[in-house]
Amino acid sequence: MGAGASGIGQWVVWIDLTLDRGQRVPKVLEHHLSGAVLNASGGSSAFEETVQVTPTDRTAPLNLNAPVRPGTWYSSESCCGNTHHRRGLGPINGRFYVPQRFAIDWYRVGEQGQTWEGDPARLTSYLSYRQPAVAAAGGRVVEVQDGIPDNTPPVTPPVPPIEETVGNHVTLEVAPGRYLLYAHLKPGSLKVREGDHVEPGQVLGLIGNSGNSTTPHLHFQVMTTAEFFPTDSPPFTFRKFRVVGQVEPRIWDDNVGLQPTGVLPITPSPHEGLHHARYPLDREVLEF
Repeated sequence: MGAGASGIGQWVVWIDLTLDRGQRVPKVLEHHLSGAVLNASGGSSAFEETVQVTPTDRTAPLNLNAPVRPGTWYSSESCCGNTHHRRGLGPINGRFYVPQRFAIDWYRVGEQGQTWEGDPARLTSYLSYRQPAVAAAGGRVVEVQDGIPDNTPPVTPPVPPIEETVGNHVTLEVAPGRYLLYAHLKPGSLKVREGDHVEPGQVLGLIGNSGNSTTPHLHFQVMTTAEFFPTDSPPFTFRKFRVVGQVEPRIWDDNVGLQPTGVLPITPSPHEGLHHARYPLDREVLEF
């Protein structure tokens, strides 16, 4: 909280707590605020108080198979930097939600490191377009939405109504209180219906560019509710993947099609190699 010429204001402070490998996760996090209140005479009154006590979630993250077919993929807007997923704060009914906190946007990468080739204004130029989205775990289909047209890249479309934000999508219930969202699918490509039971690896639909999407990609995340908003976005891991590089500049949905070419500037990563039960970091290039 703070005071200025326009009166009292509010700020949101984003804090990531990094633990050493093997260090136990604390059961609660206590947030202490210290400062001083200035008075009219120029003096101040110091204060310090605990403003929030937050229990940590003890639920183990889901360990999933890949949500896409084997190949090389770009992990965009993943944890933990200043991304629209990580910082996507949404107020509803007097509460704040971060409904996409651990979501990942997936782009198919070609042999030359390209995400598109040819004319970036054509959907078919993008290697992700019409790639299969597959079940990362067995489960039951609880929501399907189809019929929303693909956007024309590479210019960001107008923000759609909230009910069309994730475009054509499939939601799977894979555990109690855990749902997988596959968003921005191609209209008419969905292969399942509500109530269907699916097996790991089963094709759910094809990657498109519907909803709040500028260029074709798969938006994938775990949710705590069947609805995509409001919800929470808990962390998850993949059973196996190999990191082959990273992209240092922030190339993501809104600007990937505006690059001089579709070739990503892939450089070596300090995390190169095979990973098991891990979560991909933002802008890693990896192989499933």
